[in-house]
Amino acid sequence: MIFDATDATFQSDVVERSRELPVVVDFWAAWCGPCRQLTPILEKAVTKRDGKVALAKVDTDANPRVSAEHRIQSIPSVKAYKGGKVVAEFMGAQPGPQVERFLDALVPSEAEELVRAGDEASLRRALELEPGRADAAVPLAKALAARGERAEALELLGNVAGSFAADGLAARLRLEEGQPELQGAFSALDEGEVERGLDSLIGAIPATQDPDQRDDLRRSVVGVLDELGVEHPVARESRRKLAAALY
Repeated sequence: MIFDATDATFQSDVVERSRELPVVVDFWAAWCGPCRQLTPILEKAVTKRDGKVALAKVDTDANPRVSAEHRIQSIPSVKAYKGGKVVAEFMGAQPGPQVERFLDALVPSEAEELVRAGDEASLRRALELEPGRADAAVPLAKALAARGERAEALELLGNVAGSFAADGLAARLRLEEGQPELQGAFSALDEGEVERGLDSLIGAIPATQDPDQRDDLRRSVVGVLDELGVEHPVARESRRKLAAALY
């Protein structure tokens, strides 16, 4: 999808459209030699992606308001919109491979699209394409654990590196097997009583002598806190409680 955007249409054609798919904006002018080099490269690369990204061309001479809002001082200038805001940009004519990499970072991969689908077959296929994806492994592991296939769930999570969510879920699965008295805490979390569930898990830390179980308690709490986000009021208070219980 390639089209011209103007001062009058930019908000709807670029900003709002970018909430559905990425929109790359090519700021150019008829007198600009490097623009004539870059635009065909952009058009070819966008066309190749078969509707997964759009290209909006803005003539800076004819559309001074949009150009001023974007502080365009040198052209060609390229900005990528996604979710209603600029997420990437570059200036000057770039060779084809560089443009390809720029677009690759914007367009969802096959694995990302499969994760969005969310069904078990799609999640398994996403992990075949990109092993170790936390956003595929965690929901798939939850589904497996819910039907009692805990060993496979733990194996999946063990292949994920650097994910608090994966570490936390794996820790929970181990604790549910080794410390059934914690089931009330996990049930509280599942029922949305997050503060009660976290308080129960944190409260169990000082009384736990086994260092592995103690670490799993920490991991399970951190996984929940990561899901809540740093600004959540329960998360802020629970971090303080966790630090006190650990140290």
